[in-house]
Amino acid sequence: MFIGNPIGDAMNNTEWAFPLAECFHIAAFALSIGTIAVVDLRLLGLGIKKQNAAQLLEDTQAWTIIGLAVVIIAGFFIFLSQPDIYLNNEAFWFKMECLLAAIVFHYAVLRPVVKSGPAPGVDCRGIAIISLLLWTGTAFGGLFIAFV
Repeated sequence: MFIGNPIGDAMNNTEWAFPLAECFHIAAFALSIGTIAVVDLRLLGLGIKKQNAAQLLEDTQAWTIIGLAVVIIAGFFIFLSQPDIYLNNEAFWFKMECLLAAIVFHYAVLRPVVKSGPAPGVDCRGIAIISLLLWTGTAFGGLFIAFV
């Protein structure tokens, strides 16, 4: 399917390319999840209490976007190293589903609620818990790719 792709060839035939992509992927994932978790924890009444969730969201949004961009680019390079193996791996698909759901949830639900303040009857703690669960699922899906 992806036989002979130049990125995959470089990833597989250069000693440092795959480990370097993994390092960028993992570090950027930690950055983006960390910035999102700071806001989620604030919604739960934990973590940084000097700022409200909206201020934290504003202060971390650039780092979140940079982290997600690097995660996606490095992840695509990693994927191209062995696409047939990843496409047949259930943990990979679980990770991709969680990642898509987490990104959509973050930008369609969490950010608008935090930025505008919750409407009456909206439970911000529930939103924070869903966000944390989606990102945790993404991380666990990535970890289990090697074991499935």
